[in-house]
Amino acid sequence: MIRVLAADGMEASAVKTLQDRGFQVVQEYFELEDLKKQVQEFDVLVVRSATKVRAPVIDAALETGKLKMIIRGGVGVDNIDVEYAESKGIKVFNTPNASSASVAELAIAHMFSLARYIYISNVTMREGKWEKKQYEGTELCGKTLGLVGFGRIAVETAKRAKALGMDVAYTNRSGPVNGYDDYRYMPLDELLRAADYISLHVPGSEDGKPVIGREEIGKMKDGVFIVNTARGGVVCEDSLLDALDSGKVAGAAIDVFSEEPTENERLYTHPKISLTPHVGGSTAEAQERIGNEVVEIILRNS
Repeated sequence: MIRVLAADGMEASAVKTLQDRGFQVVQEYFELEDLKKQVQEFDVLVVRSATKVRAPVIDAALETGKLKMIIRGGVGVDNIDVEYAESKGIKVFNTPNASSASVAELAIAHMFSLARYIYISNVTMREGKWEKKQYEGTELCGKTLGLVGFGRIAVETAKRAKALGMDVAYTNRSGPVNGYDDYRYMPLDELLRAADYISLHVPGSEDGKPVIGREEIGKMKDGVFIVNTARGGVVCEDSLLDALDSGKVAGAAIDVFSEEPTENERLYTHPKISLTPHVGGSTAEAQERIGNEVVEIILRNS
């Protein structure tokens, strides 16, 4: 019997499908030392973002040689030492298509929240305040959206922004992407200067250096809005907070944090930040698609 450890949980219908096919599925989160022991007894390890699969976990799995596959239920695989795992004969997969629409919709939702002060007026009204004059917002239509990175999620974000009447520009490490003539390609520095809204869609760097730090923020328009639904650490939190305090950045939306759960009180109490607790892919539809993709990967490779 093939045993599957879903360390960060799995959608119920996906679990049932695997069980009906004769797989044993265990859904349980383990801290590092326990995970190193448990992973030795499973053929497949399925994780989301909470569980980190680094070299010590992989080395522990190699002691029995049972683990053949690691699957990340989501887009990025930066919580897995992919090259190391594959060099040891363990296949690594992700589900890149499943949550793209959900994350894109959250990015757009945060832009609306910032533009119309939804995030803060919802708080102040619950405090009995009627601050109508302070919440004169702006429209997204006619504004320039700059996408840093142009993978699947950024493409889905671009489609939705274009439908709202935004002028969409993007930058990409590999240069312009064929087939997307509705959107303008710009080098990063040019995009930073031109955009009214900047949305991050890049993985975390291996050296941990932020893509957007103090220097990059300095190149932006005064009153820019920054949205990060990508990865914690992509935007330097301290630099962002300083720019919000100075007024250089008018507002920010953050779904991902350098440390999760974040303990940065200055960040989570800031009146110019729209916050969500890493829920980009947390929709019923995305979870079902992720579950289906995970099942397909397991069945195809077992």
